[in-house]
Amino acid sequence: MFCSQCGTNLGDGAQLCPRCGARVSSQVTPPPPAASAPAPPPPAVPAPRPPGTAPVFKIDAKRWSRPQRITLVATVVLFVSLFLPWFSHDFGFASVSVDALWHGWMYLTLLISLAIILYLVAQAGFAEMPFELPVAEDRLLLVGTGANAVLTVLAFAFKPAGIGLPGVDWAFGAYVGLVAAIVAVTPYAGPALQTLQARRAASRPNAPAGGTADTGDAGTTGDTGPATA
Repeated sequence: MFCSQCGTNLGDGAQLCPRCGARVSSQVTPPPPAASAPAPPPPAVPAPRPPGTAPVFKIDAKRWSRPQRITLVATVVLFVSLFLPWFSHDFGFASVSVDALWHGWMYLTLLISLAIILYLVAQAGFAEMPFELPVAEDRLLLVGTGANAVLTVLAFAFKPAGIGLPGVDWAFGAYVGLVAAIVAVTPYAGPALQTLQARRAASRPNAPAGGTADTGDAGTTGDTGPATA
């Protein structure tokens, strides 16, 4: 049994507590409860994003696929090349040059390139895009890069010869822009052409397994005249 005052363990038949001197009653008292360890705090759960708030923007290059990386780099190069000299003319004592925006339609290439760059940067920055595309992403990038390639080829082909300056030559910006536009569209144009060829092949009627035999009378007739003795 235990002392009711200090909780000291007492031997059988003890009348006084050897520690505090309290008189021991005949009723057995239970030992004091041991102090329990505090319960661990619950694990922290991140609070959900409140509705209506924008997601966190943080660039993660792992979110880009290989075609997207190629298209992004090539489109950036194309965007920069629009401001480089595309055409030049040497007067002998001086030379002049103009950029790709001399062709008015290249402003459309400027806007399309900027839209492609911003979209791909947003895709790498947001774990969940804050908007939805009206069409499939691959098709949209194919249309954008394809339009840039067509407009760039036209700008490269048509020199500004209508300003009365014969002998206008291409400058290095034209070559850079042309190569960049072709590289940007290649990752999406290649698979699209393969899919188109596969659909055409599937839509063709199957050819017969073997050739048809000519069973006409011309190939089976012979001389069946009566035999003479």
